[in-house]
Amino acid sequence: MWRLPFLALLLTSFSCSAGGKPQVPCCFIFGDSLSDSGNNNGLATLAKADFLPYGIDFPEGPTGRFTNGRTTVDLIGDYLGLESYIPPFANSSGQEILRGVNYASGSAGILRETGQQVGGRIAMDMQLQNHQATISSIASLQGEDASGYVKGCLYFVYIGSNDYMLNYFNSGTSATPEEFTNDLIGPYSKQLQSLYEYGARRVVLFGLGPLGCLPLFQTTGKCEDNINDAIQGFNSNLKSLVDELNKEFPDAQFIFVNTFSIVSPDLSALDLSVVNVPCCGVGDLYCLPLTIPCGNRNSYAYWDNAHPTEAANRVLASRAYRARDPNDTYPMDISHLVKSMGSGTDGRTVAAASSSGKLMSTCLMLCAIMFITKQKI
Repeated sequence: MWRLPFLALLLTSFSCSAGGKPQVPCCFIFGDSLSDSGNNNGLATLAKADFLPYGIDFPEGPTGRFTNGRTTVDLIGDYLGLESYIPPFANSSGQEILRGVNYASGSAGILRETGQQVGGRIAMDMQLQNHQATISSIASLQGEDASGYVKGCLYFVYIGSNDYMLNYFNSGTSATPEEFTNDLIGPYSKQLQSLYEYGARRVVLFGLGPLGCLPLFQTTGKCEDNINDAIQGFNSNLKSLVDELNKEFPDAQFIFVNTFSIVSPDLSALDLSVVNVPCCGVGDLYCLPLTIPCGNRNSYAYWDNAHPTEAANRVLASRAYRARDPNDTYPMDISHLVKSMGSGTDGRTVAAASSSGKLMSTCLMLCAIMFITKQKI
């Protein structure tokens, strides 16, 4: 029985930072409830998670994270060696903003109108305005222009799910999925260009997961293929946008995390036994306050009807940081993106090295398996 924990420890040792120094000085996070860490707590909205059982496994308890424990970006922060989790914009002030700020907001989308039926939310355009305010504050703290400072930071953008879940598939529109996706990618591209203009030079863009497999949509016990097909159209366009942005801004590096591929359409890649029902007792979408959740939370893919558990987040975070499969990230994973920041390169040469890094990871895994097999013999 000791062999599986040993294998996990062996593989993890090659993923995490060897030293105690953070790999990046600061991180800025944009997105929705998949990354929100408390920005919705003070809003008049149904999209809140500042009560139990949310946060039941998080060290600080309920903070506004829409899961039982850590979000994907929290976990990536652990891989990066960050000393603490990035604070939400709503609660950030003073010197702590030099470590970064989390602007993500539950029910928010790329489009301003997305999520309006839920109540207050901070759409992507407003998150960018909040980032401008942060940059001004950083400039005041340092007594100089902040653009040079933020160029050394790592940016995460994980948004778009609500534009489909709370907008397209909930609006009765006559637009085809392709037409809606085109209407979405256009504004998203402009937002990312604005992010570059504000100083972002290393940007991680998360693709969308298989929303058709959310418990919310698995009314027949099966994933909704039409929803997943629409999501794949968005992901394909986003990957192409990465190429366009990298060509337009040669001093920057945008990367794409293939959430859909990592999770897999049927969620089998998560290696979790319960993938079609939520862990907590739900009303419509969210956990009911103070309900008792499932005890075996490490076996569940979904925490409520729309958000993953920490166990599922760990899989995505691990493979986004260090890709296990060539399809996990493009053109490189986060670990190689960080190396490109430290080396002062534009990341193109690191992208080539990423392939050899993935091969090395595979070799290490095979060595570990051979070791365990030898022990059995």
